[in-house]
Order: sequence, then structure tokens, then C-alpha cells
Amino acid sequence: MAGMKTNYLIITALESELKRAVLPAGVEIVYSGIGKINAVSASLKAIHQYAPQMMINFGTAGKVNPQLNGLLKIGKVIQRDMSTEPLAPRGKTPFCNKPFEYLSSGEFTCGTGDSFVTAHDPWLDAQSVDVVDMELFAIAAAAYEHQISWQSYKYITDDANEHSASDWQAKVHHGQDLFLDQLKQLLS
Repeated sequence: MAGMKTNYLIITALESELKRAVLPAGVEIVYSGIGKINAVSASLKAIHQYAPQMMINFGTAGKVNPQLNGLLKIGKVIQRDMSTEPLAPRGKTPFCNKPFEYLSSGEFTCGTGDSFVTAHDPWLDAQSVDVVDMELFAIAAAAYEHQISWQSYKYITDDANEHSASDWQAKVHHGQDLFLDQLKQLLS
């Protein structure tokens, strides 16, 4: 498999979110599994395998901003579970000179962490986080490290509250068609 090239590489956590069979020709997809460790591992492996021009993350998200619904294009991602006070403020990795946020061309902010958000978190409001996920910060970090541009589209499945798990399971596959419309625009 080494040495394959693709312009567009999609990284999605689970096949239930986006089926390989519906993707246009010439677009590769890698399923990372859930969480930051799986996402960075899959991203680095895929970068070496495919040498993409652009990495596109599509996935589901819980909403923190109650006004939002549907498919959102993410413009900034931060790490919501890096919490090492007093060594560093929440969201920043201590003794690390890598960015604590990654930027792209969308308008919404995503907070990534290895937890399923089921309760209100005032820190997320203070950072103007719109949605929460479990992979994007790791994917964006891998892309940045290899000077690859990235985009992310998040489909809101739940309200990041006590009903999140059942809401997510019911709606995990609903964003696929909306994302495919965005992908077609990107490729045209």
C-alpha cells in the first residue's frame, strides 16, 4: 500500500458515520476509531500511506451552542481535556511549544477531548466552543506537523447532555448526505 497518492483524504472515526461506498472516485477514507490516540495514530499512518494534499475530517459532534444544528464547517479546534493547572492553563499542554489551537477555513469552534460530554461545562462557553468531539484536535495536529491543510465538517447529533449517548446512537448516520454535498462542492 505504500506510495499511494490522493489529493483528498477523509478521516472519520466510525464507518457508521460515513460509508466508504458512497464516496466519489479518487477520495480515500480512513476510519480512525474513537478518541485522540486512535485519531493521531491513524492520521500519521494515513499521511505516510497516501501523502494527501488535504485531510478532511467528517464526524459527529455534540453541540454546546444551543442555536446550532445540522452540518457545521469547523474553523478552530482546541483541546478541552488538557487540564494541568497550575502548570498551564486548561487547554494548553505544559512544556510544549506546539500550537494549542489549530485553524482552518470554517466559522465554528470545536473542543476535542477523550470524554463524552454529558453535562454543561462553563469553560467551553468561555472559549466560545460551539461543538465537542473526540478526534479533531489530534487530526489537525498531525496535519499541521506535516504541513497538510485540513478541513472539518461536524454533524450535530446531540446536545452534550444526559441524553447524549442515546441521541448519538439514533442520529450517528444522519450527516452523511449533507457531508457528501459539501464534498462534491469541494471537488468541483
